[in-house]
Amino acid sequence: MDAPLPVPSIPPRLDPDSLLATLNDAQRAAVEAPWGPVLVLAGPGSGKTRVLTQRIAWLVGVLGVPPWQVLAVTFTNKAAREMRTRVEALLGEGALGRLTLGTFHGVCAAFLRREAGRAHDAGLVAFDRDFVIYDGDDQLALVKRAIKELDIDEKQYRARAVLGAISAAKNEMLRAADYRPPTYWHEIAARVWARYDQLLQASNALDFDDLLLQTTALLQADRELLERYRSRWQWLLVDEFQDTNSVQYTLLKLLSAAEVAEAPHNIFVVGDEDQSIYRWRGADWRNIERFRKDFPAARVVLLERNYRSTQVILDAARAVIDRNRHRTPKALWTEREGGARLTLFEAYDETEEAAWVAAQIARHVERGEQGGDIAVMYRTNAQSRALEDALVRRRIPYRLVGATRFYDRREVRDALAYLRLAHNPRDEVSLARVINVPPRGIGPKAWEALRAVAHEHDEPLIDALRRIAEDGSGAIDTRTARALGAFHALLSDLIAQRADTPPSLLLDQALTASGYATWLRDGTEEGEDRWANLLELGSVAADFDAYPPREGLSAMLESVALVADVDSLDAGTAEERVTLLTLHSAKGLEFPTVFLTGLEEGTLPHMRSGDDPDALEEERRLLYVGLTRAERQLYLVHAFRRTFMGSTEPRERSRFLDDIPLAALAESAGRSAARARETSWKPSSTTWKPSTAASASSAAGAAPGGGELLRPGQKVRHATFGAGVVVAAVERGADQEVTVAFTGGGVRKLLQSFAKLERA
Repeated sequence: MDAPLPVPSIPPRLDPDSLLATLNDAQRAAVEAPWGPVLVLAGPGSGKTRVLTQRIAWLVGVLGVPPWQVLAVTFTNKAAREMRTRVEALLGEGALGRLTLGTFHGVCAAFLRREAGRAHDAGLVAFDRDFVIYDGDDQLALVKRAIKELDIDEKQYRARAVLGAISAAKNEMLRAADYRPPTYWHEIAARVWARYDQLLQASNALDFDDLLLQTTALLQADRELLERYRSRWQWLLVDEFQDTNSVQYTLLKLLSAAEVAEAPHNIFVVGDEDQSIYRWRGADWRNIERFRKDFPAARVVLLERNYRSTQVILDAARAVIDRNRHRTPKALWTEREGGARLTLFEAYDETEEAAWVAAQIARHVERGEQGGDIAVMYRTNAQSRALEDALVRRRIPYRLVGATRFYDRREVRDALAYLRLAHNPRDEVSLARVINVPPRGIGPKAWEALRAVAHEHDEPLIDALRRIAEDGSGAIDTRTARALGAFHALLSDLIAQRADTPPSLLLDQALTASGYATWLRDGTEEGEDRWANLLELGSVAADFDAYPPREGLSAMLESVALVADVDSLDAGTAEERVTLLTLHSAKGLEFPTVFLTGLEEGTLPHMRSGDDPDALEEERRLLYVGLTRAERQLYLVHAFRRTFMGSTEPRERSRFLDDIPLAALAESAGRSAARARETSWKPSSTTWKPSTAASASSAAGAAPGGGELLRPGQKVRHATFGAGVVVAAVERGADQEVTVAFTGGGVRKLLQSFAKLERA
């Protein structure tokens, strides 16, 4: 029997029938749900934001719940603003009063400023109400300082990787003092963590994880404070519940008095385990299962009617997601019957994939469709490069969501700066960009001293560098002069190699000899993603390897400069610009026409998912999110060959495509004509399989980054430099750095993912 509704404390502001008039039956059931816990499982495009905001309006405007008793939380400021705007439109401007509506972090920050004085009394880390909040860059700087103070090897214990481990532990409600390191690496990271927390406290600062952790810990330790806030926030509403982590879930349980059987448990959560795609930042879809267990009396409402997509698209999406375990089945349906079937196209490689997508977009625009109604989605940021190039060639305006244009990415511009210096040593802009990247002890004072020498002798900076390297300078200390001399030696070597080294190998040499590759690959996913961008740049450079080396470098840099200069394409209106974005960035968006690209094994599902069932299920959810962004037309594109991590190889199409019913697919748009020319292709023997790639690679003596695993003393052969002998070989993360003495090409240090050395 349902609990009685609360007695209104003020006359209703809204007419109930008018408020509910635009809702379907399931939405009404959610909005009108009586006293107690409610779990709303909202399929994509089912109107969850409307349900959440109308629920708030129902509580305040119909039931008469005082606004200050309502707490509504979501994950982004944009979502919070949208919720507030919608609620104010229903209740009237200013009617919200003291209703608390915001992000988890925003609500916790305000709470901690109010209650800062009680932290010390509760035996927690003390801070005053004027604490500052450290963002990601601040946190990274502090971790670097802790590593340096503890005299820990910065190359082995990368600051970004250590910070990631600290954040992951905090998201699991752990503290440095209670942390039990699973490995020696984590033991060192724990020491850094302890010092990092001390530095935070000394600065009266909290990081983003601390905002959640300190709030939860304070409420756990201070019973009187907890009861006060339970009394104040009697109605809890949570958006995107599938994206909560352990700390957030614990906080919600505390506030809703989950452990008190007789408590009303007025917690209303909206989510969808099928759209949980942020595991890498702590989100745990299993919180939905925990909610069912902790609130066994919860009313469960399914929102299955879709207002976005055609039934054909929904049928395809449902067929894909139905293969996941531990989920609540949802029968997605719409009144928009039928719809165009999905187009499936197989390109030869990423270049043809991009060209075909651009051609289809041009066809849509010619038929009168706005570019802003079209989106192209992909798994990783590096995939945007070929797509950007193809759109530029067709003069199709585009915008990138949640990313920087490929040739504007920091690591790409850094790498190009080294090549530009090899091509034109007098390029002072490029020199200024990389003279201390990666850090080599050449700070602002050294830079000004170098400029002073150049000015004194009226010569270019490169000549001033040579002068300091050869003769030193009285105005520059010995240590700085040594660093400048080493940098000059690096540039001199690159300049000498440009005459006989193809662009892709010159890029390899620049990244290796400068230490940039090692510096960038810091053990984090972000580092590997940035490295993937440089390998993609290597693919661009390889297109010019057939030229005479010096001409090839010049042609490559000119081509890149012309492609990168697309400011005019960004000048179009939002209606004119095609949207390029990753699948992770697509959450919450919708477009009439969607292209999903890179649907191959190793890309989606990503190679990092390996044989991990949970990771594979998240990859499937990622595709599901992409499929359900489309309103009318959906294109599924995969390539027979793809260049990834510097290696070009055949690919199987994604296993997820096999789950889509044939009835939902139009006749294949045809295999690439280029593929027909690949007469040696044999799927059974050469196609990459993620579940066995790593073990097979090791067993065969293959380097993780591609090519053979090599050892000192082995004779090798390179496609350009010919025969040589391995002098040294060092593993660099998922790659191998090999130093080779070539018979006719001197001693060179190469990355195996670029060089593809073979035993002679």
